[in-house]
Amino acid sequence: MAVIGESLWSQLRTLAPMRVRPARSVLLRQGDPGTHVVLLASGSTLVTLTGPNGERALLAIRGPGELLGELAVLDAQPRSASVIAAEPCHVHLIPAPDFLSFVESNDLLNPLLRHAIARVRESEAVRLELATACVPVRLAGALRRLVDAAATNQPAVSVRLTQEELSQMIGASRNAVGTAIKPWREEGWLETDPGGGLLIHDITSITAHARSTM
Repeated sequence: MAVIGESLWSQLRTLAPMRVRPARSVLLRQGDPGTHVVLLASGSTLVTLTGPNGERALLAIRGPGELLGELAVLDAQPRSASVIAAEPCHVHLIPAPDFLSFVESNDLLNPLLRHAIARVRESEAVRLELATACVPVRLAGALRRLVDAAATNQPAVSVRLTQEELSQMIGASRNAVGTAIKPWREEGWLETDPGGGLLIHDITSITAHARSTM
């Protein structure tokens, strides 16, 4: 929303009805053509890159008020990453022709391109972290991005991803993720859910502890 302003965001939302997508559903698929953009009204999503051998890397996490998939529509190239619902999401799916007409009539091309470039730089920083940092730092970074995307005032943030899913997305083993989480759980900075998710109480302490292990 920030990139186009609240007024234009509200107008853009009227171009398509709101739909509900369940957790873990694929909102945009890597390699697909840019047939539409997604306005994320609520919920959080994972932006992932799949390598040639099927390995996945978590590039970013997006929360409410985000516009997703616009770059493939603007440059008419296949989508460069997938977007997966991390929890139930409310979305508007705007067809590409309607979106392009809206961009042109409101002179939004330049701000949207600048926003897309900033996201590419952000993804490059995450990829560097995944390639060079130890498992606790990679995991803490992913959890911090999930907490930031949740944008909630609640004292604790629920992460509805299993430790197996988290391990895949930061390029670590399930055991390594469990080892990283153990001291954080003992300190009371997070809780593990019997169903596989996490409840984050203190992401600041988790991040600080992870960096102290480097």
